[in-house]
Amino acid sequence: MTRARITGVGSCLPPRVVTNDDLAAVMDTSDEWITQRTGIKERRWVEPDVTTSDLALGAAQEALAAAGITAADLDMVILATLSPDHEFPGTACFLQAKLGIAGQPALDVRQQCTGFVYACAIADQFLQTGHAGRILVVGAEVHSKGLDISTEGRDVTALFGDGAGAVVLEAGPDEGPGILSTHLHADGAGAGDLWLPAPGMAYERFLSPELLERGLHFPQMNGRAVYVNAVKRMSEAVVEAVAANEMQVGDVDLFLFHQANLRINEAVAERLGIPGEKVFNTIDRFANTTAATIPLGMHEALKAGRLREGMTVCLAAFGSGFTWGSILLRW
Repeated sequence: MTRARITGVGSCLPPRVVTNDDLAAVMDTSDEWITQRTGIKERRWVEPDVTTSDLALGAAQEALAAAGITAADLDMVILATLSPDHEFPGTACFLQAKLGIAGQPALDVRQQCTGFVYACAIADQFLQTGHAGRILVVGAEVHSKGLDISTEGRDVTALFGDGAGAVVLEAGPDEGPGILSTHLHADGAGAGDLWLPAPGMAYERFLSPELLERGLHFPQMNGRAVYVNAVKRMSEAVVEAVAANEMQVGDVDLFLFHQANLRINEAVAERLGIPGEKVFNTIDRFANTTAATIPLGMHEALKAGRLREGMTVCLAAFGSGFTWGSILLRW
């Protein structure tokens, strides 16, 4: 038996900082309005020539260096994103080429905010079954190029930032540090409550002037439905993870929740009786970077000394789909 363990963590953030006041200069909003509802103070946005795979490359290189290996040592590349460089092929292939490697499988995971949890769960299975020994898992997003930066789009635009995070997962002994269990779920009945309607094959034409005129190429969200389901499902996912390992919520040393809205994470913590000091949040600085929020948070927690050897850590996420899941691991 083997256990997948994280041997390297990295991240990549664009240098451009966009504050709430910057948004207020181009739409009817304010720092107070955004902060009270989301906990977000600022986010990072890319320059026009930067792609999702560029951010993924930066995070991947840091993670590889931290693990003490090179890209040539990888058996697989998994990239979670909802903002691909192109509609096809998968962005993992563009990342693979930028890493200067070829031959190993390169896989995209399109599970949005739950993407990194799904990707790690997939990697865990490949490592446990012996089909791979080292896997690079990346969450990377460029949201800023696809947002409606106007008053009409403010409720969604204020939430999102650009960034990437990456981990190297390696097969190790079935004891000590590593992933203890993974738990994945979905309910497609909520797909239309958080989605990007167009372009797509659901229409007569993949993309048309009519779809653009209707603004269907901008993300749409039923905020109330997302909030209620996120609190419920993330709480369930945490309980499921600790129960599967015959633990209690209080046995977990650190929680790395997906960073969609600080109020969601506060509600989950309150529901489960988790003290605030056990939850590591980055949303105030980076906003929602979708598939990148958890690995970004992991790297920031390491740098801040909040994530240390021997800790029991719970990852949990909820996102479009609806999808949700959790991972319990020992650091």
